[in-house]
Amino acid sequence: MKKGINIWSFPGSMKVEECIAVAKDAGFDGIELALNETGELSLESNESEIKEYRKMADDKGIELTSLASGLYWTYPITSGHAGTRQKAKDIIKKQLESAAILGVDTILVVPGAVGVDFIPDSEVVPYDQAYDHALEGFSELSAVAESLNVSIGIENVWNKFLLSPLEMRDFIDKINSPYVGSYFDVGNVLYAGYPEHWVTILNKRIKKVHFKDYRRAAGGLHGFVDLLAGDVNYPEVVKALQSIGYEDYVIAEMIPGYTHHGQQIIYNTSGAMDAILGRK
Repeated sequence: MKKGINIWSFPGSMKVEECIAVAKDAGFDGIELALNETGELSLESNESEIKEYRKMADDKGIELTSLASGLYWTYPITSGHAGTRQKAKDIIKKQLESAAILGVDTILVVPGAVGVDFIPDSEVVPYDQAYDHALEGFSELSAVAESLNVSIGIENVWNKFLLSPLEMRDFIDKINSPYVGSYFDVGNVLYAGYPEHWVTILNKRIKKVHFKDYRRAAGGLHGFVDLLAGDVNYPEVVKALQSIGYEDYVIAEMIPGYTHHGQQIIYNTSGAMDAILGRK
């Protein structure tokens, strides 16, 4: 497996080029960039601007692993409002197109939500309606993904939706496209399950993997901690990933960052991942 780091792990004040340089210096094989609404690498970026990010990585000798986006918390594809659902689809299309320009094979997509506790006044959508909206949307977008040869990776998040590995597996299978699979986040399932079970059940549907750690006793968002400081049984997770033949990127997404000396989390995470993956 290859070792990657998500750009959300870096201090928010850092430019993309700086993040790429630090990721390389810290010993990562790859970095996952993110599509924003405005600013650097955003919905406003044109093809030549997006190509510059590819060049930045090439110049530093580091791979781009995939392309994430946090925009689907604001524009969920499950929304009860048709305009919001269309906006989500439009963003996914832009994200797929941007990924193709960057030369990466997978995008990270939050599959909407039934409700979100950590976003005040977020829309609550009846579960069955959220399911139908998401299924319709991703089934439609699978053709776009195939045309660009970029996969949509549906992330398991705290959205009160697709709550078990069985449900996630069956949802993906209903879409029935090799270009729609799971972007599996190890730490996000700790509050209600065991990541090694998810890995075995989702199996070849897994497109990419996020590494996080979580301490159950803390609860809520406060439970997210540095790798190896929480309750994830990483020896079992690695064993499960090896058992399904997963050899792609495992990408650390470290939240929250450090209050001081924010870049240090990148170096600490690199060392922890070396231990998890059995690297010297």
